[in-house]
Amino acid sequence: MARFLTLAEACEEVVRDGDCVAFEGFTHLIPYAAGHEVIRQKRRELSLVRMTPDILYDQMIGCGMARKLTFSWGGNPGVGSAHRIREAVEQGWPRPIEIEEHSHAAMAAAYAAGASNLPFAVLRGYRGAELVRVNPAIRSVTCPYTGEVLATVPAVRPDAAVIHAQKADREGNVLIEGIVGVQKEAVLAARRSLVTVEEIVDDLRGTTHPNACILPGWAITAVVAVPGGAFPSYAHGYYPRSNAFYLAWDPISRDRDAFAAWMEENVMRQGPQAFAAHARPANAGKAA
Repeated sequence: MARFLTLAEACEEVVRDGDCVAFEGFTHLIPYAAGHEVIRQKRRELSLVRMTPDILYDQMIGCGMARKLTFSWGGNPGVGSAHRIREAVEQGWPRPIEIEEHSHAAMAAAYAAGASNLPFAVLRGYRGAELVRVNPAIRSVTCPYTGEVLATVPAVRPDAAVIHAQKADREGNVLIEGIVGVQKEAVLAARRSLVTVEEIVDDLRGTTHPNACILPGWAITAVVAVPGGAFPSYAHGYYPRSNAFYLAWDPISRDRDAFAAWMEENVMRQGPQAFAAHARPANAGKAA
């Protein structure tokens, strides 16, 4: 059953050195506050998994926390390259990193397989795709019923999954609204899970919209209330995306010294509430 902890306590319990970790959230609900706490705790040798690694993973990889990245797209959305990820891949700075690239469909299928306790996922994708040439994890199987040759990818079964959501009730059940991405599958596939939320409420009944899902408290290790915990991404129904932040990140991330100075001032020396405060409606859209 989910336990209500502080962010520092939850990150220490859920994310450990050497873990395979998925910080998921598609377009919105990206768990920045939790990711920054993991950075402050100086986790090492992580194998990071995410469908769309953007600024959060750019920061983690730039801090030398990861040995591997499994993903299906990487960059600064709407702006350009994720420069810290790119330099780690191309120049091995601050340390070499192994990459395993997939399509979005394959990553979603791999999470679903992990959540279903299956060893691999099957899909019709990758026909004619060049990823097959560079990713030995992409294999094939012949359907025993039709003889069709289908692509396979190994299931994603993280040691830890970290997501952000809108609400949790007093029993630790979590409501996700808007674009739900693969957050549900990531949590169900993981051995341990942490969910940060905008608020804790007494009852989730009657508050859901058609495009929503509820994660049961028994599937979650820890829940933490962190208002603004997805900033600079957005939280559907709470605050918008800070486009200015994503634009401002590009020149910061291009330079090693500028990146290190920014991380020291804005992440290492600050607690989660200081950074997340920018998500308040009066400040939405400003860079931190």
